[in-house]
Amino acid sequence: MNNREKCLACNRKLEGRTDKKFCDPYCKSTWHYNKSRQSNASFYSKVDRQLKTNRKILKQFNKAGKATVRAQTVFDEGFDPNFFTHYWKNKKGDVYLFVYEFGFLTRIENGKKKFVLITWQDYMSR
Repeated sequence: MNNREKCLACNRKLEGRTDKKFCDPYCKSTWHYNKSRQSNASFYSKVDRQLKTNRKILKQFNKAGKATVRAQTVFDEGFDPNFFTHYWKNKKGDVYLFVYEFGFLTRIENGKKKFVLITWQDYMSR
């Protein structure tokens, strides 16, 4: 028996088609998941992961729709302000960077870097 006659994930004997590589969908999924975890993450995966992390952090610190938080607080959670999905400029000229529906604006208050956090509103689309 050669390796092609055994499941790549669990080494059980394969039955059925001669080109079969896995004994069931679970083994196929497990093998591909483990293979993807071992290989280096693609650029897209890294960006997507950071965007998801940023969104989660902004949501966590902005429960009421608007909040101010020290930058170091969100940095400690893994926030990276270089990853955002779009921006919005208000009438004063302030540019809020958004991660999906959660936005942030950098401010310096009392010598400390802070972020003003907001949630996307319908009027911002106009």
